[in-house]
Amino acid sequence: MIEKIDHLGIAVKNLEEGIAYYEGVLGLKCEGIETVESQKVRTAFFHVGEVHLELLEPTSEDSPIAKFLETRGEGIHHVAFGTSNVREQLEQAKTGGARLINESPVPGANNKQVAFLHPKSTHGVLTEFCASASEAVGSGHC
Repeated sequence: MIEKIDHLGIAVKNLEEGIAYYEGVLGLKCEGIETVESQKVRTAFFHVGEVHLELLEPTSEDSPIAKFLETRGEGIHHVAFGTSNVREQLEQAKTGGARLINESPVPGANNKQVAFLHPKSTHGVLTEFCASASEAVGSGHC
């Protein structure tokens, strides 16, 4: 059911500084900025081949990204797998012994439904499943 790696999530303290690095140093183009209230983050997406990079800046001190930055600092936060059915993918993961953070999908960036697996049950990698429908990336300008 997993179709591809959809994106890599990268935690940053300051979204504008992160965008400046990826555009100025690497020559990538920011496709859009979006606030995702359900995750308490602002995101910026960059298209790289078949995969996106998603920069994540916390919008609240109790955001999971804020907690991540506090304990681990900036860097790769999660790997997101695109799937045609997030609910079925969650059930398969649960049956296989993975610990679910989300029992059912929640709203994510780009109007996708997303769900996460706990890294303690995935060899230390926070794993996201997301609907793989092709949609425009980002809702705001960079």
